[in-house]
Amino acid sequence: VEVCCSDTSTHAFENTEAGHAKLLRWLRRKTVTLVILEATGGYERACAVALAGAGLPVSVINPRQARDFARAMGRLAKTDRLDARALAEFAAVLHAQGHQPRALASQEQRELVALVARRRQLVAMLVSERQRLAVAHERARASIEAMIEALLAQLADIDNDIQRVLQERYADLSALLQSVKGVGPTTASTLIAELPELGHLTRKQITSLAGLAPINRDSGTLRGQRHIFGGRASVRRVLYVAALVATRFNPLIRACYLRLVAAGKPKKVALVACMRKLLITLNAIARTGERWQPDFNCA
Repeated sequence: VEVCCSDTSTHAFENTEAGHAKLLRWLRRKTVTLVILEATGGYERACAVALAGAGLPVSVINPRQARDFARAMGRLAKTDRLDARALAEFAAVLHAQGHQPRALASQEQRELVALVARRRQLVAMLVSERQRLAVAHERARASIEAMIEALLAQLADIDNDIQRVLQERYADLSALLQSVKGVGPTTASTLIAELPELGHLTRKQITSLAGLAPINRDSGTLRGQRHIFGGRASVRRVLYVAALVATRFNPLIRACYLRLVAAGKPKKVALVACMRKLLITLNAIARTGERWQPDFNCA
C-alpha cells in the first residue's frame, strides 16, 4: 500500500495485518483529517476496516474520481507514488468541502455483499455454459450438462444463504421492498447489499448514485441530449429487470411507461425513466417504513 500525507513524500506498507499496524503507528504521529483509498476490487477492504477501527475517518472512492482529479491537476503519468500523492491532495480538497465519510459496511453487510456477488457470478457462468451447449459437439455435451447441473445446485445453495441472511438481519426492509409490484427477492437482496444508502438520501442523490440521473450537456443556446452515466451497474441491472416486470404488473409504473411512449419517447428511454421512478419509490419506502400501496406518495 503506497501512502502519502499532505507532504510530497510517500511510504509503502504491506497490505497485511502487520502492515496495517505499522501504517497506524505511522499515521498516529501525524494530524489526519481524512483518509481516502481507491476501490481496488476488495483488496482495499482490510486496510479500510483497520483504519476505521482505529477511529480514523476513512472514505473508499471510485478510481475514476481519483484519476479524473489527477488529470485535472495536470498529472497524466500514473505510478503508485503519483497516485498516492494525488489521493492526498484529493483528500485535502474533500475535507475543505466538508466531506463526511459514510460508515463502512458491517460484517453482516459484507457477508450479504459477498453472497450477492457470488450469485451474480454463478448466473454469468450459467449463461455461458448454456450458450456453449447450444453449439456444442455431441462428445462435449455431457460435460457441459454436468457443469450446468452443478452450477444450478450452487445457485440454489447461494439463494438459500441469501434468504437466510435476509430473514435473520433484514427481514423488515426486505419485506417492505418486495411489497412493490415488480420487486422480487433478487432485486431486494441486491439493493440491500449494494445500495445501503437506500432510504438515507434524497431522490436526486439516490438516482445519481445508481447512475439513473439524466446528465445535462448544454452549452449556450444548444440543448444536448440527456444521458445516464456511471453509478452502480449491478444496481441498475436488477432495476432494469424489475422495471420490465413492473411495466406489466405495477399500475403506477405501467402508467408512467405508457404515457412516455405515447408522448413519442423511445421505449428504452421510457424504461429508464421507469427504473428511476421505481428507485425513487423504493427509497421513499425504505425511509418511511411504509408498505407500498397504489396511492403511495414518493415525496
